[in-house]
Amino acid sequence: MNAIDVRGLVKRFGDKTVVDHVTMSVAEGEIVGFLGPNGSGKTTTIRMMCGLLTPDEGDGTVLGYDLLTEGLMIKREVGYMTQKFSFYEDLTIGENLEFVARLYQLQPVETYVSDTLADLGLTSRRNQIAGTLSGGWKQRLALAACIMHKPKLLLLDEPTAGVDPKARREFWDEIHLLASGGLTVLVSTHYMDEAERCHRISYISYGKMLATGTVDEVVRNAGLTTFVVQGQRLDRVAAALAGKPGVEQVAPFGATLHVVGSDKAALQTSLTEMERHHPGVTVTAGETSLEDVFIQFMAGAKDNM
Repeated sequence: MNAIDVRGLVKRFGDKTVVDHVTMSVAEGEIVGFLGPNGSGKTTTIRMMCGLLTPDEGDGTVLGYDLLTEGLMIKREVGYMTQKFSFYEDLTIGENLEFVARLYQLQPVETYVSDTLADLGLTSRRNQIAGTLSGGWKQRLALAACIMHKPKLLLLDEPTAGVDPKARREFWDEIHLLASGGLTVLVSTHYMDEAERCHRISYISYGKMLATGTVDEVVRNAGLTTFVVQGQRLDRVAAALAGKPGVEQVAPFGATLHVVGSDKAALQTSLTEMERHHPGVTVTAGETSLEDVFIQFMAGAKDNM
């Protein structure tokens, strides 16, 4: 059974179509990364799935409940973590969790709060004022509040923005632990390393779903070829390659250039010509990255605003 199974979702604000016939399915216990540029419709799609917004068109189910008629039931079984820290900064961690426990009518409150604090390593910080927490600890508090009522689906909207790499890794370890226990997770992110930790990814750009599948499937289906250029004065090489037939991306990576295109023959011809004019520069076959694919998607998408 799919935890999320929605078809043709549309959401308009005035004359702007923010989500344009989006179809998505997420299996129970799966972690799916939801990717796309700022303003692409990720947050609006997530809010429709958790019952906070009503679609203008489309239908489907979330956790077996009808998206259009059973929004209240969906809300009770979903944990939704927003982009912005949304708890009371002048209350302690414990007081914030007590407030959330009462919202969900969890009894006894103290048991739920204590267990949640222990599960996420927050017990020693129970009496710390939330506003004094670092980004990583605020993130941990937000996650604790999201899972305290034992949801079946976790919707995370850019949960690791602004936290350090160690906190991000610990957060993802926790997410995989939760998923191994049967929790389904849909997470929006801009980080390629996080996308690669998901079971599958879906890419949305300006309201339209462009790709879905495993990371390997999305990279393979993009049909891109990547070459690595090494040598001296790569700034001049990059300038020489810009706009040449088959060359769609030229990006510095450390002491090399990554050159990417969808027409392999034209790309190779342009690189061979460049080598003749730049002695000492070498070109080798490279591996197309997820970031290369996403840059290609963004270049080809039209802003719906």
